[in-house]
Amino acid sequence: MTDKSLFNNTKTAFTLKSDSELERAYFLFKMISKEPLVRIGTAVTKFALNASLPVEGLIRSTVFDHFCGGVNEEDCLPAIEKMYTKGVSSVLDYSVEGKASEDQFDDALQKILKIVKFCDEREAMPIVVFKPTAFGRFYLYEKKSDGLSFSPEEQEEWSRVVNRFHEVCKLAKEKDVEVLIDGEESWMQTAADDLVEDMMKIYNTEKAIVYNTLQLYRWDRLDYLKELYSRAKAENFKIGMKIVRGAYMEKERDRAEELGYKSPICETKAITDDNFNNGLKYILENNKDISVFIGTHNEDSCYLAMDLMNKLNISKSDNNVWFGQLYGMSDHISFNLAEQGYNVAKYLPFGPVKDVMPYLIRRAEENTSVAGQTNRELELIKTERKRRKV
Repeated sequence: MTDKSLFNNTKTAFTLKSDSELERAYFLFKMISKEPLVRIGTAVTKFALNASLPVEGLIRSTVFDHFCGGVNEEDCLPAIEKMYTKGVSSVLDYSVEGKASEDQFDDALQKILKIVKFCDEREAMPIVVFKPTAFGRFYLYEKKSDGLSFSPEEQEEWSRVVNRFHEVCKLAKEKDVEVLIDGEESWMQTAADDLVEDMMKIYNTEKAIVYNTLQLYRWDRLDYLKELYSRAKAENFKIGMKIVRGAYMEKERDRAEELGYKSPICETKAITDDNFNNGLKYILENNKDISVFIGTHNEDSCYLAMDLMNKLNISKSDNNVWFGQLYGMSDHISFNLAEQGYNVAKYLPFGPVKDVMPYLIRRAEENTSVAGQTNRELELIKTERKRRKV
């Protein structure tokens, strides 16, 4: 059995943080732990940015620099190189959200292609990521998921979406860079799933290059994975799967209630945890055919993965198994796992400060809704401050 005190090692967890960076982390998590402050802070920030008040410098030196790598790829290099000295890789995440024009989709495509080339030159960056809606309108995915016919114009638009996916996956295969395609809302996900599966059939012939995302707070996702696996066996392609609990819970439940259909979300946190762990177990038991990126900040799930890998004789360095956490969070998991020899990557968001704010606000709001997570971060930072006598 894995030593369950592994993640308490704060010396390893915060080895890269200076005393002043540790103090900033302490201040931020203390703020995030207070829900009213998060609500007020996000409202003030949105207002200040919309009114073009000079607050970018303040945001940059506090929340942005803690949770983001920089404003562009080159800006992220110091963080990437620093983490890699401790065996932690980086997944550059262009975190600009809510774009909806063809020009913006083409710009996003060029940005992702640039990141693939950027990754090809650096051992510390074996993986790229994008959201389906970075390359096409949400409405199109939704309409296709509902089984509705496209107009001729929409069909042309969808063809451009498919071509953008192909461009990225083709280049990634050439450069041997893995591509994680994020999950989004359930009512557009079927179209995204089908499109990603088409990419897997073409580009995952020898090994997993293209990864879909399973949001396991959905009770139907494990069945989907099992059906996909039977198709992969029949059609001779490999599966790549990032597994997460999920990011749209309140939105999903509200919509289900409003439109009168059964919520796709598990009824309780405990059921979600079981679903995630069952999905993890199923994937690791089929490790030769399914590669996994375990995106979690949950310590129990990480310990379970370590135990299963040991039991199933899966090497810690097996490229079919990666652990991932967000930059600025759960360093006690990331750096302790890396020190033990596991494959670990941090999601490293970047982009112009103003454009990345919706992402940062969501991070803050998610942290307040997972109180235990924030309190755990705070306790670990306090322990390290005491150890260093800060």
